[in-house]
Amino acid sequence: MAEPDVKTFWRLMGARPVSVPVVAARGSDGPAGLLALSATHVAAAPPSMLVCVGQSTSALQTIKSSGAFAISYLPEGAEETAEIFGGRRGLSGADRFAEGEWITMTTGAPVFAKAVLALDCRVSAIFIHEGTELIIGRIEDHATSERTPLATLGGRYRGITL
Repeated sequence: MAEPDVKTFWRLMGARPVSVPVVAARGSDGPAGLLALSATHVAAAPPSMLVCVGQSTSALQTIKSSGAFAISYLPEGAEETAEIFGGRRGLSGADRFAEGEWITMTTGAPVFAKAVLALDCRVSAIFIHEGTELIIGRIEDHATSERTPLATLGGRYRGITL
């Protein structure tokens, strides 16, 4: 089989169910965030996470300059928040945070108050692969809730019922 082109790649990625995480940081110009298509664990000791951010993403510089980020895994019912942070509502920067309630934890990075899981991280390493920066953060704080997680599959949002 041949290497997939960009359109095929995204179709393939849409065929797997994934959680819906927003990655956010607070810089001197205010908060910035993005809908992360890749956010996963790296290690349990020290507890750390990996987020992949395209170099053309406006929130990247805020994450790098602040040295911290929070990952908020969205709950069912937060589809509009996902659309906003996915860039489908034409909002950017601090305007993206008008939807929903946002709080801060240890690092000061914005956290979606109703997140199923919130991981507050301090940047510990950054690697570059092609046009993407792979950012590893050490978890400094966390919160969980009993809400139903939001997932995406085939381009549609769905609640995950176990």
